[in-house]
Amino acid sequence: MDTSLILKNVLTPPVLFFFLGIISVFAKSDLEIPSPLPKLFSLYLLLAIGFKGGIELQKSGLGGQVVPTVTAAIIMSLLIPIICFVVLRLKLDVFNSAAIAAAYGSISAVTFITAESFLESQNIHFDGFMIAALAIMESPAIIVGLFLVKVGAPKERPIKRQMRWRQILHESMLNGSVYLLLGSLVIGALTGAFNPPGIDKMQPFTEKLFYGVECFFLLDMGIVAAQRLPSLKKAGSFLIAFAVLMPIFNSVIGVFVARALGLSPGNALLFVVLCASASYLAVPTAMRMTVPEAKASYYISTTLGLTFPFNIIIGIPVYMGLVNQIIPAVTG
Repeated sequence: MDTSLILKNVLTPPVLFFFLGIISVFAKSDLEIPSPLPKLFSLYLLLAIGFKGGIELQKSGLGGQVVPTVTAAIIMSLLIPIICFVVLRLKLDVFNSAAIAAAYGSISAVTFITAESFLESQNIHFDGFMIAALAIMESPAIIVGLFLVKVGAPKERPIKRQMRWRQILHESMLNGSVYLLLGSLVIGALTGAFNPPGIDKMQPFTEKLFYGVECFFLLDMGIVAAQRLPSLKKAGSFLIAFAVLMPIFNSVIGVFVARALGLSPGNALLFVVLCASASYLAVPTAMRMTVPEAKASYYISTTLGLTFPFNIIIGIPVYMGLVNQIIPAVTG
C-alpha cells in the first residue's frame, strides 16, 4: 500500500484538528467546545451533505448503479451485525454482543464525511447517490441487534419486558440524523429539478462553510474520543482487538462487493467506509433505551474511543489503497 496516502490524510486540516483535540486532553488543557455547538455542527454537516447529495441524485436519476448500490448497502447493514455477533459471542454474553454488533453494523456519518473530504483532496470523483446508502444503512443494524437479543436472550436469562417494536422502528428509522439526512436529500433533489437558482443561493452555506465546520466538529470529536480512551481498559484486550480488526475485515468484504457492483474508486471507497465504520450516536441511544443489560462503556468506548480514530487517521487511506488494488481491474 502507498504509505503516502496515510501521510496526506494525516496532514489534512480536519484530521490535524482531530489530533489537536486529542492532544488537548492529554495535555490537560481546559479547551472545550460549548455543548450546544457540536450538535449544531453535526446537524449542519448532515444537512449540507444531504442537500448536495440530493442535487447529484437528481442529475443521475435512479438508473445505473443507484438501486443496486443502495440494495447492497441494506444487505451489508443486515449481514455485518450477524458476523460481528458471532465473533463477539466467543467472549461476551448475548446482550453486550448484540449491542456492539448493532453499533458496528450501523454507520458513522462523520467518518463518511471525512472520506468525502479525503476524496476531494485527492481529486477523486464520487457520486451524490452514495448519500442515500449512508442514510439507509443506519436503521437495519439496530433492528438486527434487537432481533438477536430477542432470539438469543432466553439462553442467558428470560426477558420479562416486551419489546415495543413500533417504538423501536420509529426510533431507528426516524431518529434525528436519518430524518434530516433523508429530508435534505429530497430537498436537494427537488431544488435541482424545479428551482436551479436555489442551488446558487444555498452554495455559500453548503459549500463555503463546510470545510471549516468539519474542522471544528472534528476538533470536538478529538476531545471526546480522547476522553473515552480510559474506558477501553475496562473493555479488555479482546474488544480492543475487535475494534481495530473488525473494521478491516468488513472493509475487505465491502471492497469486493463494490467490485461486484462495478463502482468507481471514489464510490467504492465510500461504500467500504460505510461497511467499516461504526455508530457512536444513534445505535448507543437506541441500545441504552432497549437493551439496558448491555454495558454502554463497551459499545461506546470501542466505537468512539478506538474505531472512529482508527478510521479517521489510518483506515480511510488504507481502504483507498485496498480499493486501488482491487477496483482498477474491473473499472479500468
